[in-house]
Amino acid sequence: MKTLIVSLLLTLSCCLSPLLGEPAKFAKGIVDVGMVAEDLERTVKFYTEVVGLKEVKGFEASAEKATQFGLTDNQPAKVRVFVLGDSPDSARLKIMAFPKRPGTKPDQKFIHSTIGISYLTLRVSDMDDALARLKKAKVKTLGKTPASLGGKMRITVFHDPDGNFVELIGPVSE
Repeated sequence: MKTLIVSLLLTLSCCLSPLLGEPAKFAKGIVDVGMVAEDLERTVKFYTEVVGLKEVKGFEASAEKATQFGLTDNQPAKVRVFVLGDSPDSARLKIMAFPKRPGTKPDQKFIHSTIGISYLTLRVSDMDDALARLKKAKVKTLGKTPASLGGKMRITVFHDPDGNFVELIGPVSE
């Protein structure tokens, strides 16, 4: 009897393991990120004028829909959407604010200070241009960045107006 049970379990595990180990199939190979801002206009200005993202058509969800989706407690959502380039497959940053129910800021002293999504990484094609934008806007970089990642590649880290970490990675022209 023991042999029969072991044999049955081995057979089942051989049959089911290929199904369980298969990766999911996704429609696109990108991830969109949703972000709640304290001051929507200030954050929009930062991501368009300082970081250089392009705003595209956003969308709205009524309080009823946002509640039905489990996203809010009867608060409407007006979402402004930004892309990193002109490609229709570009990742999207979705920014919204809830002035009637402002949330609390997480501890963003370090990326390990809070559990959850901790930072955005944006790949830039010209770090010199990105640094000029940051300098013009008087954005303070963190640590000893920009720092070399080898060759011409650099990393620059800073906070957005809500204290979220943003890192830029890309080449310098030197």
